[in-house]
Parts: sequence; C-alpha cells; structure tokens
Amino acid sequence: MREGVRALRRSCPHMRRIHDLTGHPDVCRHEAGFEGLARIVVGQQLSLASATAIWSRLQQTVQPMAAEAFLALPDEALRTAGLSKGKVRTLRAVSEAIAGGLDLEALSRLPEPDVHEALTKLPGIGPWSADIYLLFCLGRADAFAAGDLALQTAARAALGLEKRPSREALFEIAERWRPWRGVAAHLLWAYYKAADRALLFPKNAEVADT
Repeated sequence: MREGVRALRRSCPHMRRIHDLTGHPDVCRHEAGFEGLARIVVGQQLSLASATAIWSRLQQTVQPMAAEAFLALPDEALRTAGLSKGKVRTLRAVSEAIAGGLDLEALSRLPEPDVHEALTKLPGIGPWSADIYLLFCLGRADAFAAGDLALQTAARAALGLEKRPSREALFEIAERWRPWRGVAAHLLWAYYKAADRALLFPKNAEVADT
C-alpha cells in the first residue's frame, strides 16, 4: 500500500490531493475461497450495516463456512439468516461448482484476467463481485472495481467531472493509475468516506448504497 501510494502521489495530482486529505487508507482483507466469496455475495446491493448483520447471522448458521456445509442446509434456514432467494441461488451455485471441482485456492494464483473470467462464469457472480474478490480477498494491487457506485461518485468529485462516470469511463480513467489501480481504489473509497458530503452529493444527486 505504501509503495503504491508513493507511486500514485508522484504520477497523479488528484491522488496526491486525495491522500493529503485521507492519509493512508485502511486495508480490510477477507478470507479467500468460499468464505470470502460468500461474504461478497451477502454484501451485494446492501448497506454496510445490513450486510454485516446478515453475515454475522449466516456465520452462526453455516458452520463451518464452507461449500459442503452450505449445501447441507435447507433454503429455509438460509433465508432465516437473512439471505434473499437470489443470494441463496448464487451461493448454492458457487457451492455446487466447488463440490464439482472448482479450486478457488488454485484460482488465486492465476493472473487477474483469468480469475475474473472464472468467477464471472458462476451464476450470480458479476464483474463487481469478481473485482471486489480480487481486491479484498486476494489483495491484488492492480485490481479495480470500476462498476462500484461509491468509486464512481468519489471519482466524479475528486477529478471535477460533470457527471458520475460509467463503468467503462472509469476503467479508462483508471488506466493512468496502473499498476496501482487497487491502491487508487482504496484511496477513492477513503475519500468517499472523508470528503464533504455536500461536495460528493450535490442536491438531487444519486447517492450510492454501500
């Protein structure tokens, strides 16, 4: 993280200004494998508080937090823990893929594009989930979740853009931050949390649910 921040400060005045405001961002790493992927699925389209509460209940329900234990539970128990029908389907599909031979540990040693491609082949795992897995479970320094609404919102404010960039537009912007796009993402998330809310969310702006 420190190496990446130093490189970004030298190469990008926007990142230098963000870092001056936020300091070094906290880095939260999650377990890789089924547990980490399940935690990301739980957090899809939810506030942090809601995702944390559901994850806590799911950990108490699925013991150990593994594909085999997940498959052994009925849908009713998983729904009672707080999972939506869609997330039950997604995590059953992930669990079945693991039971069928998908090796997430071996996958973690592959290059980012290969990991991303393999994960997004799983039902219910889209680009955002794959990017977040690369960032928070595998700790890849150049992974970047351009589809994340908070990143898009922070980039609009930090770079002085007229509107929130699309996923494709933010990917293009992030090219300037290679090979430290993951570090840039953490800085933007820190900026999202620290910056003046009126600056990030002017009147009638769309607010991210993160």
